[in-house]
Amino acid sequence: MTSRTSGRGLTVRGAALGDLEAIARVAEAAGQRGEWTGADPAYVGHLLRHGRVAVASHEDRVIGFGATRDIAGRGGVTSMLCDLFVDPAQHGHGCGRALLAELWPEPVAQRMTFSSRHPHALPLYTSVGLDAWWPLLYLAGDPSAVRSPAGWTVAPSSPEAVSRFEADWTGVDRGADHDAWTRRPNGTALVAALDGRPLAAGTAAGAGDDFGLVHLAPAPRLSDTQAGDSVLAVLAALESMDGHVRVCLPAPHPAVRPLLAAGWRATDLDLFMATRADLLDARRCVPSPALA
Repeated sequence: MTSRTSGRGLTVRGAALGDLEAIARVAEAAGQRGEWTGADPAYVGHLLRHGRVAVASHEDRVIGFGATRDIAGRGGVTSMLCDLFVDPAQHGHGCGRALLAELWPEPVAQRMTFSSRHPHALPLYTSVGLDAWWPLLYLAGDPSAVRSPAGWTVAPSSPEAVSRFEADWTGVDRGADHDAWTRRPNGTALVAALDGRPLAAGTAAGAGDDFGLVHLAPAPRLSDTQAGDSVLAVLAALESMDGHVRVCLPAPHPAVRPLLAAGWRATDLDLFMATRADLLDARRCVPSPALA
């Protein structure tokens, strides 16, 4: 990335390892605290290695940051906006738009993000061609209340094996992401099989109340119902110290109803925003809000 200065005195440039502390400061000011957020150098370092990260400065002080990552989408590679945060004291000065212009400098047919419900977010993302399609629900509950559907088994695996399954099913190598997820606290690669056939693969991770299923890829041969069953099987197999597990699911996903019926609750939601509604399959995907 090249450095650009706007008429408002903002300088936007590519981030470097030396910006980690400043990025963490902005993330914390924006309410992003803890592991696997902008306040976590492991997470931002992963984005620096495998994506694009930009920072915006005013008077030599970093006041905002953003990041993109190419992921597997329906019909090809999709550019995902992973993060876009501005110090709340600097809102309304064009920092978010300047960062977005740096991260998405040219029109791209396939773009997406999981947007917060911040009032500035929706107008900004729609202005660059994204529309809001469905809510991504942050669900939390007791895994012992979930019954594994008949015929499904779940076994620990390796990030290499899980990424091979996903690459076979999607055509995109997510090996670096699965490796990073398994390095998180309680990180575990998992494979779910139906009658002995591996048909879903993913990773669980997270510290404390944030522990849960981070990402699960279903085999293309699975029906929507079977895709829902694979999620239930994995969640039922997870063990939590305090009986609390999380997963993020599109609201139309077939696993949502049985989870709510089992006493799970939606604790928060983001909006799936994209240039096309079908970039992610809301009936089948189990995405990471940060890396999908």
